[in-house]
Amino acid sequence: MMFERFAPEARTVVVHAQEHARRLGHHYIDCEHLLLAVVATDQPASAVLRQHGLTPQRVEEEIVRQAGLGAGSHLLDTLNRDALASIGIDLDAVHARLEESFGAEALARADRAVHRRPRPSRLNPRRAVHPGFVHHWRRRRRAVLTAPAPAPTGLYQATGTRPTGHIPFAPRAKESLANAVRRAQDRHDDYIGTEHLALDLIAMNRGLVPSLLSALGVSAPALRAAIIDRYGRAS
Repeated sequence: MMFERFAPEARTVVVHAQEHARRLGHHYIDCEHLLLAVVATDQPASAVLRQHGLTPQRVEEEIVRQAGLGAGSHLLDTLNRDALASIGIDLDAVHARLEESFGAEALARADRAVHRRPRPSRLNPRRAVHPGFVHHWRRRRRAVLTAPAPAPTGLYQATGTRPTGHIPFAPRAKESLANAVRRAQDRHDDYIGTEHLALDLIAMNRGLVPSLLSALGVSAPALRAAIIDRYGRAS
């Protein structure tokens, strides 16, 4: 992944995406968490997204509406972690294996099928691939995700036990980050910045981001043109 080429603000986006996922009770980091982190930064690309209606508040509202809050956590939270650990069963390892076999949203889908939860309460917003790539990703991702950065805030907080420790990237998020690296290379940029992350996230045609953009009435091609124009004028 060559995270050493990520600009500091891009590294912060990755760290904040993990914290948003944790705060929302999600056991995975997907493109919607990366997008939420992108729109909340003070970078030019982020300002363009906000000007077109992708504010942190609206993005988070739509994530919670479509994916739920604490998605997938209740199925494992009902189990006694300490008792299971005493006989050698690690629930976090079980969770990781389930997501590896059935996808990052497997437990979320199962949880929604079993439970019909009411809409969560809002909090006061004022409070508060190539084999070499895979090998490099596994070596670097923990170091990047533990980089110091102020904890992000938001409108919602998951109740109950939140994910702890390392939160894995969903396959789409890995793909998006890898594509951002290639996008920077194609543009002959010697760094990966927030603009590269933003351009690839809005280009996704699978997962939650396309439906999120549609629900908010935002055009991906218009966003792409605006970001490219903003950085073209700055160069």
